[in-house]
Amino acid sequence: MSTFRKSVILTGASRGIGHATVKRFSGENWRIITCSRDEPPEACKRDPNWTHHIPTDLADADSVDQFVKTANEVLGDAPLHALVNNAAISPKTPIKERLGCLNGSIEGWRKVFDLNLFAPLVLSRGFATALSRGAKDGGAAIVNITSIAGHFIHPFAGSAYSTSKAALSALTREMAVEFAQLGVRVNAVAPGEIETEMIGDEYEPLINRIPMHRMGTPAEVAGCVYQLVSSDFGYVTGTEVFVTGGQHVY
Repeated sequence: MSTFRKSVILTGASRGIGHATVKRFSGENWRIITCSRDEPPEACKRDPNWTHHIPTDLADADSVDQFVKTANEVLGDAPLHALVNNAAISPKTPIKERLGCLNGSIEGWRKVFDLNLFAPLVLSRGFATALSRGAKDGGAAIVNITSIAGHFIHPFAGSAYSTSKAALSALTREMAVEFAQLGVRVNAVAPGEIETEMIGDEYEPLINRIPMHRMGTPAEVAGCVYQLVSSDFGYVTGTEVFVTGGQHVY
């Protein structure tokens, strides 16, 4: 066992579920390396555990490659114990509609898949060596943030987003088999209706479809992510955990 502190790399860290996950790992005294298109909030820049934030456009291949290079340089010979692929986009057309099968540009679809599907794949490959070191240093895991919309028709998600998340669910299963050769576990967390900046009044009717009769919190998703990378879940891989308040059982 090495003397390195446990490290996590997390994408989409500046707000919502990503930001809550940063706070959870920081509370557990992990070293945190993040990226997002935005700068982190000022208060979090003072977090001594949040050691590196690298502005990155995960929809741009060159930017992704640069992030992998920079983050690996930050790690050096230290192990990586967790990679959380959280960043995602669900863009709208010029008339404020979600990208569907009959509207929006195909180029828009490609951008969604570049960030929601291919970026997690490229990052997982890019950090495979560091994760294999983590596997030998108490365990390593990847967590992909999918969505309830990848499994059920959702009124506000849009087809591009939903199918990209369904593909990420399938990728999680395939990665679980292949990364097991490195000793790295791969699981997914599928949130339902979570109270973030993206939630508007139009989501209120969906609460009637949630058995727990409330939306979830980013901290509850973050807690699930943290547990999946912990040693308590050391024999769990290829699993997708629904954090939906029971909404997915309908």
